[in-house]
Amino acid sequence: MTRLCNLPAGWRMNGHVKSMHFQQFMEAAATFLFLLLLMAVDSSRPAPVRENLQCGNFLQQMLRQTRVINKESADLIKLYKASQGEMPEFFCKVAINDIPDPKISGLQPAEKIASISTHLQAFFPHLKWVYEQQTDLQLPTSPLLKALTTVRVRSQWLVPIINNFYQSLFPNLSLPEPAGGATTLPPPQNVFQQKIYGCVVLKTYKEFLSNVSRELRNLKNVCKGTTAISMHFF
Repeated sequence: MTRLCNLPAGWRMNGHVKSMHFQQFMEAAATFLFLLLLMAVDSSRPAPVRENLQCGNFLQQMLRQTRVINKESADLIKLYKASQGEMPEFFCKVAINDIPDPKISGLQPAEKIASISTHLQAFFPHLKWVYEQQTDLQLPTSPLLKALTTVRVRSQWLVPIINNFYQSLFPNLSLPEPAGGATTLPPPQNVFQQKIYGCVVLKTYKEFLSNVSRELRNLKNVCKGTTAISMHFF
């Protein structure tokens, strides 16, 4: 005991450090082995089972993301109206040309998913234009600008999820590109027109998201073998 206590401090710590390094190595090795085991289990499944699980996962992700954006869009509309001063409700229901149709078209799953994708991307330029208009009307610290950015970014995240879902269902097909060329934005507007345009865009987009959620619930059985998994989230 005396000899051990008389050892230099650095020497006494070396054993402790080595022990910590060995423990960290063992933990890393255990994690690595666990990942290998998961990969082995997944690879042992038949290809159709793996594909069905992927399909179900992408469908769940789409629904979760759409629900979040749908709720945030409802809050965004309230914030937008409060930020514009006096604005009667009927102003937000005015018919404006070139705003995307909120309805989902198509009869077959492939057509419906393609419609969701193309309509979603058609809204992006309008959401961006509403944001740019409001930067001239609001203070830089306005909660409205932050809320508009959040909805736009989350909506853009939804695109690759839709693409993955489509490819999991139809691996030999490519998702159609948005048709119609460049999106037509409104001509120069005065402040009053900008306020109406922004409200109509946000209300229409909210309606589109509600339609997407309904269509996704109708597609819950499209991934064969994943009904039980999907039902937990629907």
